[in-house]
Amino acid sequence: MTHKHGDRLLWSLTRGAWAPLAVATVSVLTSSAAALALPAALAAAVDAVLTGRGTADAVTWLALVIAVATGAEVTGALAGVTATASATSALRSRLTAHVLGLDTVQARRFPTGELANRLVSNTAISGYVPLTLLYTVTGLLTSIGGAVGLFLIDWRVGLTFLAGVPVAIVVIRVFVARVSGLYDRYQDAQGRLAARLTDALAGIRTVRASGTADREISRVLAPLAELSASGHALWRAQARSVWQLSLFLLLVEVLVLAVTGLGIADGRLEPGRLLAAAGYTALALAVVERIDSLMDLAHARSAARRVGEVLALPAQVPGSRPLPEGAGALSFRAVTVAGDGPPLLDGVDLEIPAGALTAVVGRSGAGKSTLALLAGRLMDPDHGQVLLDGLPLTEADPDALRNAVAYAFERPVLLGGDLLSAVAYGLPADASDVREAARAAHVDGVVSRLPQGYGTPADTAPLSGGELQRLGLARALVRRARLTVLDDATSSLDTATEAQVIRTLTEEMRGRTRLVVAHRATTAARADLVVWLDDGRVRARGPHRELWRDPAYRALFTAAAPVPGASASAAPASGVPVSGASASAAPASGVPVSGAGREPTGGDPLHEEEPCPVRP
Repeated sequence: MTHKHGDRLLWSLTRGAWAPLAVATVSVLTSSAAALALPAALAAAVDAVLTGRGTADAVTWLALVIAVATGAEVTGALAGVTATASATSALRSRLTAHVLGLDTVQARRFPTGELANRLVSNTAISGYVPLTLLYTVTGLLTSIGGAVGLFLIDWRVGLTFLAGVPVAIVVIRVFVARVSGLYDRYQDAQGRLAARLTDALAGIRTVRASGTADREISRVLAPLAELSASGHALWRAQARSVWQLSLFLLLVEVLVLAVTGLGIADGRLEPGRLLAAAGYTALALAVVERIDSLMDLAHARSAARRVGEVLALPAQVPGSRPLPEGAGALSFRAVTVAGDGPPLLDGVDLEIPAGALTAVVGRSGAGKSTLALLAGRLMDPDHGQVLLDGLPLTEADPDALRNAVAYAFERPVLLGGDLLSAVAYGLPADASDVREAARAAHVDGVVSRLPQGYGTPADTAPLSGGELQRLGLARALVRRARLTVLDDATSSLDTATEAQVIRTLTEEMRGRTRLVVAHRATTAARADLVVWLDDGRVRARGPHRELWRDPAYRALFTAAAPVPGASASAAPASGVPVSGASASAAPASGVPVSGAGREPTGGDPLHEEEPCPVRP
């Protein structure tokens, strides 16, 4: 994203904080007017003292100007703080809402640490822009007023000052151009550092178990070299420009005072005009001396560019139509999802019957999780449509869709505070409903044995992977949705517990549509329909018993790949699918396959959801 787009974002912040900025503007303009009046009042007071005429009036006028300037400064400072806080808060709210409105693919375009850096640091830097712009503009007006004041003293004095303006403009332009690029490099290095630290903390168990802490420290801190180089370059650029400007401004001030002094020596000017010339020269040079404001603007442009890169990610456009009455019939029509290489899904046409338990099976990378994400519009297809009870999901009201579709993930994240709120997340916390769902997921006994029960803080609850999965399943069950999607949500359960959960899916949830990403033969055998995905396409669909006749299908549930040219009656090369059963027959009741393989999950942290597919 270019700085041009970042500048638009900064301008929108200025418009958004108009109320406190209006108060700050009045205060700053009043302060500037008082500052412009002060040299004249001071000169008048000095001349009155020297001449002995009108001393009381001149001193009164001087005191009034000082009082007005002080009051305006205090009011402006308070309004400025309010404007900055308002702009920062608005930008953070906008960025947070946009990120949470992205589909699961777009939300992973930036690492978590990178997003946190942009949300916390870059928004705060950008939030100062409205006030900085105000001070810069009023500083420019004050400088113009100071230059006018020098001309009012004497045209020769004014021309002396104007002779140095072109040089100051050149120095400022070179400085701003130089530091803008340096700030880009500095903040990019900061973002990479934050992202690497977040990754390391997420995988802390792997780091500790592997004894690679020193290696991780080196990896996390690798951007420090660029961060340090950029920081030193910024300081060098500032130091170089500051001494050049300081020397130049001193030269201009000396020339102006010299010309004024010659005027006083010639009798053209009164002695008090020397003080006035000194004051107006300082005011006229104020905009040049505000080198810190220029650095702040350069810094803010870089920060705004980084925030704008996130805001530029395309968010899902919410629909507005209510879902029609229905039992959860799900349709995929010519659905295609692009990937970095081959499509994740390629022209999928699929009908999921209402009220049925449908198992989705396939090798790792076949597109199972992508299909599950599409079912509840956690992502949108690049081509085609997904419909729930005849209504395209892109047209459905988001609140209605969230109430109609429930999810359980392989690695659920418990949000909401305590375990009661975590299970009821997104719904009013009803203890009886939560406990009923937990019993259905066979996890109520686990929670009840905790010292604080359902009041246990979710982030400190001592839960195993299987117990965590069952709580995620309870979170889906408590919604009583017409469509429930389980993305490998039973992979960490032992055989006995899985059998209990499958019984819940098949019996207690009868009549509701269930879409289950399955890796075990037991789950597929209990399903009403099995959808077999292969390389992003539907290779076959039907009852598990019929598909079992295909050796390639049987091989999905064993550790070995299918034997080329194997007959339908031959078992896979290693791992007998059903103990004591011939390979040509389907298991009578979905006996679990010994040594059944599972799709690799990736990632280390326990409290982390299934990684989403990434597409360009």
